[in-house]
Amino acid sequence: MGLTVKVRTFLTKNPGLFTSYYDKIKPKTQPVKFIRVSDQLKDFLEEEERVYGENEHWIMSKLCKLLMMSKDKVLSVDKLVHVKREFGFPNDFLVNLVPKYPQYFRLVGCPGEGQSFLELVSWEPEFAKSVIERRAEEESRLTGIRVRPNFHVKLPSGFFLRKEMREWVRDWMELDYVSPYEDVSQLDQASREMEKRTVGVFHELLSLSLHKRVPVPILGKFSDEYRFSNAFSSVFTRHSGIFYMSLKGGIKTAMLREAYKGDKLIDRDPLLQIKDKFAELLEEGWRVRAEQLRHHREAVNKDMEMMAMKNVEYDKHAFDE
Repeated sequence: MGLTVKVRTFLTKNPGLFTSYYDKIKPKTQPVKFIRVSDQLKDFLEEEERVYGENEHWIMSKLCKLLMMSKDKVLSVDKLVHVKREFGFPNDFLVNLVPKYPQYFRLVGCPGEGQSFLELVSWEPEFAKSVIERRAEEESRLTGIRVRPNFHVKLPSGFFLRKEMREWVRDWMELDYVSPYEDVSQLDQASREMEKRTVGVFHELLSLSLHKRVPVPILGKFSDEYRFSNAFSSVFTRHSGIFYMSLKGGIKTAMLREAYKGDKLIDRDPLLQIKDKFAELLEEGWRVRAEQLRHHREAVNKDMEMMAMKNVEYDKHAFDE
C-alpha cells in the first residue's frame, strides 16, 4: 500500500475515512478485523468524480498546454504522474482521460513497465494562447485600444529597486513578449529574449497549477523539455516583481505574485473545490474523534472518582470496625 506508518496509525490519524468491522475469512475461523470505505468517503468520491467530469475540458486543455510548451511536444509519463497533484489531474487520467482524446494524445510505451511518454498528436490553436495573451486581448476588447501582452510587476510593499535595476527592468519589460507556445529553437540560450520566454513559461506553468505555486525541484525535472538553463531558479529572484520564492517547510517554492492578495488566492481553480471538500471531510473526522476522546476521558475520570469514593467508604468502614 506504500504507507510509511502502520495501518492502525494511519487510520487513527485519518478518522472518518474508513470504518472497521469483524468478519470470518472462512466459516470455521475466528473473526478478524476488516476495514472498508466510510459512507462519508463514498460521498466524497462521488462528488470528486462529478467535479472532474464537469471540468474535463479544462483538465484536457491543461494537459495539451503542457505538451505544447515542451521542446518536442512530448513528456515523460512518470514526470506527468509526479506533477498530477500540482495541476489537478485525476489519478486515472492516463487510463480514462487520455484515451478519450486520440485527436490530441498518443501514449507511447506502457506506464509502469519501462519508459513511457505522452505525445501531442495535433496542435490546437485555441490552447496556444497564454494567460498573459488572453488578458491583453480582453483589455483591448474592453478599452478599444491595442494592449501589448506583458507581465504584471507587483513589488512587495516597502521594496525599492536601485536606479540601475529599475532601468534594467524597464528595458527588459519593453522587449516584445515571447509566448511560451512559440518555437524558440533559433534563440540564443543566453539572450534576453530567451530569458523573457523562460519567464513566460514559468508564468504559464504557475498559472495552470492549482495553487499558482509549484516547488522549484519539481519544475527542475522539466529543464530539458522546456529548455530551462542549469541556473533557472535565479529567474525567480531576478524577477521578484513577478514571482515570489517561498522557503516554507524548507522547500523552495515558486509562487505567482499577481495571483495572491496577501495569503489568499484571487482566482481559484475550479478543481480546488475537491481539495476543499476533502479537507472538510478530514476536519469533520478529527472533530468526531476529538469528541469521542473527550467522552472517553470523562468516562475514565468518572470511573476513577467512583473507585475513589468506594475506597473511602471501605477505609471508613474498616476504621469503624
